[in-house]
Amino acid sequence: MTAPSALHYLSIAEASRRIATGRLSPVDLVKAMLARIRALDHRLNSFVLVLEGEAMRQARLAERAIRAGRRIGPLHGIPIALKDVYDTKGVRTAAQSRLLVDRVPDRDAAVVRRLRQAGAIILGKLTTHEFAIGGPSFDLPWPPARNPWNPDYFTGGSSTGAGAAVAAGFIPGALGSDTGGSIRMPAAYCGIAGLKPTYGLVSRAGVVPLAYSLDHCGPMAWTAEDCAYLLEAIAGFDADDPASARRRRLSFVRSLKGDIAGMRIGVVRQFYESDLEATQEARAAIEAALKVLRRLGATLVEITLPKLREWDACCLLISYAESYALHEHDLRTRPFAYGKIARERLLAGALIGAGDYVKALRQRRSLSEGYVAALAEADALVTACAIEPPSPLADMVSWPSMRPRARMAVTPFNVSGAPALSLCAGFGTDGLPLSLQIAAKPFDDAIVLRLGHAYERATDWRGTRPRL
Repeated sequence: MTAPSALHYLSIAEASRRIATGRLSPVDLVKAMLARIRALDHRLNSFVLVLEGEAMRQARLAERAIRAGRRIGPLHGIPIALKDVYDTKGVRTAAQSRLLVDRVPDRDAAVVRRLRQAGAIILGKLTTHEFAIGGPSFDLPWPPARNPWNPDYFTGGSSTGAGAAVAAGFIPGALGSDTGGSIRMPAAYCGIAGLKPTYGLVSRAGVVPLAYSLDHCGPMAWTAEDCAYLLEAIAGFDADDPASARRRRLSFVRSLKGDIAGMRIGVVRQFYESDLEATQEARAAIEAALKVLRRLGATLVEITLPKLREWDACCLLISYAESYALHEHDLRTRPFAYGKIARERLLAGALIGAGDYVKALRQRRSLSEGYVAALAEADALVTACAIEPPSPLADMVSWPSMRPRARMAVTPFNVSGAPALSLCAGFGTDGLPLSLQIAAKPFDDAIVLRLGHAYERATDWRGTRPRL
């Protein structure tokens, strides 16, 4: 492990402050990122496409505009990368699949347009699992991403490249997607911050879908503060997304200010003590984090939710049924164009009947109502994200291994649509990251980020980076 010192280790917030005061050039920042990617990404495979020429052109434009007093906002001149499910005008978006290897959209996804309008520079497209479901496959046009803390280990999925690239200092922030933990898994395993926002807060228009009623788009970055900067740029109503919610716009960055004294935080211990049994190190990290929050003035209360297996079963039934419906034609007409893991996972949805799907939707409503009721007397909750370290990558390339999902407490927040943030909570004796998850009621994303920011400021985990 090594302490951050170079340009490529700047957070979004710090880089933004330096750019605003003229102490940092967007051109120099982008050059530093590109040089690091060229030198090291062959070990991690986090990018499927680097837009080097276009990124440098945008950096020069940003530098001229900022020097002329036309700075748009805090993301102006900041390089960002996208999970390869986000449509980018004139640039291939393939979702890591040979089925889409020649697909070049003629329009940006809604959130990509918002990032560009905020002045962000799109540095490239990041590795994912095939169609965000396939797993770390070696039978696809691009190799799977590797964990920068130990390249022999899994990054978590499916926003694999985003987790690896942020942790490695290739980019300060990225956009991922989360249908059943796919932002928070790689955030946990790669030791970064990853937010699954409230369902409907961020548009999914122009994003390759997996399961419409569970898909979320959200930020991944080194810190909760950086996630707030990204969320502020991409959140908001969009008529092109039928699930988009009309909400009063908030400043998620301003919401970070102040302390958390007096906040009531529910602790969901069952997810890592009885529903699943966390490793001793993972449990100790969560308990240490709870002590930090108590020291900061928060009141901790015990909360019980339905058993994790109920949330997992509900999420799996809905996601597999909806993903099969999306892919049914191609699975019937060209099944072997898919990688093995994606093909077999998608085909599992063919076994789910309409009655099972409807029952799962009804159960979802019951679980979600119970979730909100359980938080009636709490501002937020804390629980585990990953309950054990990542597995070796070699152990993750066969199916039906459901181990990555079954050993994490992530599905309750996809099923309920509630905001959930994974944070680094330390490191195990093997040097791999440990994690913590903070969640709240739907549309209380600002509270989640504020708690995460307070915790990060009170600990020193953000001062350590992987050694590559």
